[in-house]
Parts: sequence; C-alpha cells; structure tokens
Amino acid sequence: MIFDYTVVWSSLPLYAAGLLETLKLLVISLAFGLLLALPLGVARVSAKRWLSLPAWLYTYVIRGTPMLVQLFLIYYGLAQFAVVRESLLWPWLASATFCACLAFTLNTSAYTAEIIAGSLRATPPGEIDAARAMGMSAPLMYRRILLPSALRRALPQYSNEVIMMLQTTSLASIVTLLDLTGAARAVNAQYYLPFEAYVTAGAFYLVLTFILVRLFRLAERRWLAYLAPRKG
Repeated sequence: MIFDYTVVWSSLPLYAAGLLETLKLLVISLAFGLLLALPLGVARVSAKRWLSLPAWLYTYVIRGTPMLVQLFLIYYGLAQFAVVRESLLWPWLASATFCACLAFTLNTSAYTAEIIAGSLRATPPGEIDAARAMGMSAPLMYRRILLPSALRRALPQYSNEVIMMLQTTSLASIVTLLDLTGAARAVNAQYYLPFEAYVTAGAFYLVLTFILVRLFRLAERRWLAYLAPRKG
C-alpha cells in the first residue's frame, strides 16, 4: 500500500480550517464548562440537601447518557417544538456551532464538577480548621482556601478531562461542522482515500494531545510542587 502524500499536502488548508474549528469548540466548551462546574462542585459537597441533590441529579444524568445522544437532543430534538422555534433563543439553537458548544459545555461541566467535588472532599482538615480559627466566613474560606487548594489537586484528573473533551469534539462533524474529523470526511468524500484522510486527522489529534499533556505537566510542576516528596 502506498500512502498518497500529494492528497494530504493539497488538503492541508482544509485540515488547518478544521484544526481552528476544533480548537474553538474545545476552548469555548472548557471555559464555560469550568465556570459552570465551580458552583456545581461546591453544591455537590454542601450539607444542604436542597443544594447537593439537584447538583447530584444534574451530574448523574449528564454522565449517565452518551455525549452523542445529548448532542442530537440539543441540535435535532429541540427543533421539533414550535415554542422553541418561535422563541428568542431560536437564532442560537439553529446554529450548529452554538448547539455543539452547548452540548460539550454541559457534558464537561458535569465531569469537572465531580472532579472538583472530589478534590474538595480531600481537603486536609487542618486547612479548614486554620481558616475557621482566623474567623473566615464560609464564602471567604471557599474563595481563599478551599477552591484554590482543590483546583490545584484536581489538575491531574482535569487534564484527562481536557484530553477526553478534545476527542469528543470530533462528534461536531455529525452536525455539519467542519472540524478535524469533518475535514477528514471531506477529503475522503473527494478522493476516496479513507486511510490517508483519517490518518492525517489522527496525526493532528496526537499533536494536540501531546501539547496539552506537556502544558498540564508544566502546570502540575508549578502548582503541585509542594506535594512532591522531599529529598534528603
């Protein structure tokens, strides 16, 4: 079998456009997903049932259903209701980009909320006692002590979530978006060379994964250095 490099070379502009679309989906979803996950994570560890129960139900439903089903429900399912089509939200819900970002945001927020909740539960009791001894209120303690500490400890797990979200963005091509996987589909449809088309897309994903892993390693080295065993 001969790998046709000429097809790959001529299709690089298409893959570049797909790469930008993939990065846009990833950055938007992660940013809004993290903003949503912070209050959800705090609610998950709350002793108040009226806070913790809705947060648990949200993360349970989102994590318990496939990402593809969620994307189809948002992009195709909502359009069947006249009240949605006649609402002010329809210009956004009619956009494939908005629907994909919304689905990805909801999905990653549920997983990230559980990561944050787990890190909050693992907070050393001494940190909490010290904060209370200084007279900190609960909101101030969360802002200055608990959340910063939990977010640092969550870095290794969150890096896996980011990598998974990068792979998940490949589903965007199903709703007509030209991401990296969509670019590979277009190349295959034009040249009937699936091996070249998808190997090239896979190479882009591998490079992106390598870059993300390195960035998180640097972040862990900076913010988790105090957890490393001391020498001597």
